[in-house]
Amino acid sequence: MNEKQKYLLTILITLFIGIIGTTYAYQFVFKPEATVKTVKDVSISETNTLKSAIEKVYDAVLLIETYENGKITSSGTGFIYKKGDNESYVLTNHHVVDGADEINVTFNSGKTEKATFKGSDEFTDLAVLSISNTNVTTIAAIGDSSKSELGDTVFTVGSPLGSKYMGTVTKGILSGKDRQVTASGSDGSYIMDVLQTDAAINPGNSGGPLLNINGEVIGITSMKLVEDEIEGMGFALPIQEAMTFVERLEKGQKIVRPLIGIQAIDADKAVYYNSGNFRDWIMGGATQESNVKGVYITKVEENSPASDAKLQAGDIITKIDNVEIDDMAQFRYNLYKHSVGDTVSITYTRDEKSKTVKVKLTEGLD
Repeated sequence: MNEKQKYLLTILITLFIGIIGTTYAYQFVFKPEATVKTVKDVSISETNTLKSAIEKVYDAVLLIETYENGKITSSGTGFIYKKGDNESYVLTNHHVVDGADEINVTFNSGKTEKATFKGSDEFTDLAVLSISNTNVTTIAAIGDSSKSELGDTVFTVGSPLGSKYMGTVTKGILSGKDRQVTASGSDGSYIMDVLQTDAAINPGNSGGPLLNINGEVIGITSMKLVEDEIEGMGFALPIQEAMTFVERLEKGQKIVRPLIGIQAIDADKAVYYNSGNFRDWIMGGATQESNVKGVYITKVEENSPASDAKLQAGDIITKIDNVEIDDMAQFRYNLYKHSVGDTVSITYTRDEKSKTVKVKLTEGLD
């Protein structure tokens, strides 16, 4: 074999070895590993849910629509709290049904029927209706707000803005207990003890239940106590207070409250009353008020506890049982803590002198 042949053979052998080496390196050294992706079904278990609590009460909550002269005038919410042999009973707010000559209720199932007005009370903002047992499948469980703590989870079920959004659930916490808010009624202002929550409460939620995490009613929501400029502050009447009145309202009985026998206004408005401008003040013509606190007596009823105690028109009541009184709302609040037959101490000023008398309360509806 000559030199030229040896040279060619060397080249062939080298080329062959290079090809073999490259193939080996690709197969076993540089070849990327295949990625295998396995997709499996995933089951998510949610532990922080109110589903079971909502199911417990959902079908007991009703849309309430009121009519006057055949025209719908307002809507709200109510809930079934009791089922009798012939009818079931519904709790709602007084202001939802006040003045109505016809009341219809609609279940979350869509079924509708007429309701019968049983009784109501303005100062607790409560009303009781009755419906047939035909469509009733669920009764709301009544809880006790006194056992609830600040920060506890609460929720509402209601009909904000009417039938379009009926059955709406909102969630929040118990933001406050033993709050006092002032509401206005046909007989003037009055103070109510309420629960506070940040759960959304809108027009149409009035009369619906405020519930704890177990689905038990602890309060009755009231849009009447919410002002337009306030956000995140809803209020509800404690359920245990409401339940002390329902039996009488079921029977159409009036809630009897103690009577003192006076007509009165806030003392800081007396300047307009005495000047003859009180009507202007009522109509918005006067804006400035005095800083006098208390209740100004405009009239004492004959043969009343007030007349027996020698109270007179022009007297300013400043205390009940040594509790200072700022206005009519506080006066009613402290007076209505007492029962018919109780004797209370009334402190008043007359001719810039302070006096205290004992007054025995009688039965009245004011």
